[in-house]
Amino acid sequence: MNTEILGVILQWTLLVVLCYPLGRYIAKVYRGERTWLDCMAPVERGIYKFCGIDPAQEMNWKQFLKALLTVNLFWFFWGMLLLVLQGWLPLNPDGNPGQSPDLAFNTCISFMVNCNLQHYSGETGLSYFTQLFVIMLFQFVTAACGMAAMAGVMKALAGKTTKTIGNFWVFLTRSVTRILMPLSLVVGILLVVNGTPMSFDGKQTLTTLEGAEQVISQGPTAAIVPIKQLGTNGGGYFGTNSAHPLENPNAFTNILECWSILILPMAMVFAFGFYTRRRRLAAWIFGVMLFAYTAGVIVSVWQETAGSPQIDRMGIAQELGSMEGKEIRIGSAASAMWGMTTTVTSNGSVNSMHDSQTPLSGMLQMLNMQINCWFGGVGVGWMNYFAFLIIAVFISGLMVGRTPEFLGRKVEAREMKIATLVVLMHPFLILVGTGISAAIAAANPEIGWLNNPSFHGLSEMLYEYTSSAANNGSGFEGLGDNTPFWNISTGIALIMGRYFPIVGQVAIAGLLASKKCIPESAGTLRTDTGTFSLMTFAVIIIVAALSFFPALALGPIADYLTF
Repeated sequence: MNTEILGVILQWTLLVVLCYPLGRYIAKVYRGERTWLDCMAPVERGIYKFCGIDPAQEMNWKQFLKALLTVNLFWFFWGMLLLVLQGWLPLNPDGNPGQSPDLAFNTCISFMVNCNLQHYSGETGLSYFTQLFVIMLFQFVTAACGMAAMAGVMKALAGKTTKTIGNFWVFLTRSVTRILMPLSLVVGILLVVNGTPMSFDGKQTLTTLEGAEQVISQGPTAAIVPIKQLGTNGGGYFGTNSAHPLENPNAFTNILECWSILILPMAMVFAFGFYTRRRRLAAWIFGVMLFAYTAGVIVSVWQETAGSPQIDRMGIAQELGSMEGKEIRIGSAASAMWGMTTTVTSNGSVNSMHDSQTPLSGMLQMLNMQINCWFGGVGVGWMNYFAFLIIAVFISGLMVGRTPEFLGRKVEAREMKIATLVVLMHPFLILVGTGISAAIAAANPEIGWLNNPSFHGLSEMLYEYTSSAANNGSGFEGLGDNTPFWNISTGIALIMGRYFPIVGQVAIAGLLASKKCIPESAGTLRTDTGTFSLMTFAVIIIVAALSFFPALALGPIADYLTF
């Protein structure tokens, strides 16, 4: 147990220490400054020439969003076609059939919006072809789209008065060639060295020590797992995700993969500071996010290592902690760390079954996604925090009786309305979806969605919509979710939860960029102070967290009180 705790501390330290220099590097990439990966410039020029892109052309925020949404729409039709037809496509040695239209819709949308919610089992639901040319491809594209969107926001806020926010295609390409691919290559090599398979062979039939035969899936796992983690995607190559011994073989790979989930979202906060030359503001934002993340890790590790009270009352020792739904080679502390890490981002990968974790851990996992801005998805997590910054700026302006200002630009009614809509859309999607599904389940108990009744059954449905709206992808897997209702309803939540905030936040940045930039007025509450950071934290807790308190009280909190 002590070794597990040391592993948690080591991983936390590596994240905090390495995210700062990585953030500086990312800022240089997006500013077009010299970096050690300038050798990728010929590749990037080739991409621009092949695609007919003028990298020198600047875009306003409307053109920027049009490009972002267009590329996503194209890949949606690409993914739908391949998923439905995968039974007739090559690289399918195991003969996996095509997906049904409703499941293909959910799968395609899920990976297109950087969520990776899976209503299928990885190794049996997809062929090697679709794993590579839909899943892995989308994991690069969607992560890069989120990073490009944040790069546009940073450029808008860094300049003086401007009508343009950069070139989406340039930001998208550099995100892949200079950030995601190099990191994925390093992580992939380390995974191969530690036993993660990388082949195109079909299933192997092996004889166990007991003399029984067991069929083992393999495939190009090591190519897909790195970008699954680094791009805050999370979709499992295998059905059990990173609890599978071939996807996550040992303690080293567990730390490596869990570190990979959070390193880019952390670094993007500092990238904002370096890009806009507002490092003090970035440091305060990072501090608020790190405090919330660390507090969650401490509580969850304490809950999981303490074990189950019911089992204690039976006189059964729990020296390893609560091990229901966990892997022995990983342990309870490392499972709790992963659960918090994957839900403060939009990653959603798991190394244990969240449905089996103790009630308070499950509640914190849901709360992380319901708040959805403690680091969050790569790029878009900071942008979600940005919406709360705008609201906090507006409130601080009311407090001192002055026009609200953010980085020297006046925040007016238009920006405030957009920020409010962005913030309120998230609880609307989650609570309305949960209410409808709960009403249907109560009226039709024979429908068979819920394997767990009462409080935990509500938690399972609440978690599913929370995960979908937050573009996370993890789940309380006691829920029978591969049905037309869940595939379509969560698909709608996925679309709205991804594109509505991105459109709103890029629009706010574009509108602010077009305004006259002046020095921050005397008497305003500066955005790079601890007081303003505390105010923003309070706004997040009041607006985001308390919106979900009634639902949490009926689900995981009630579950905890009867635990």
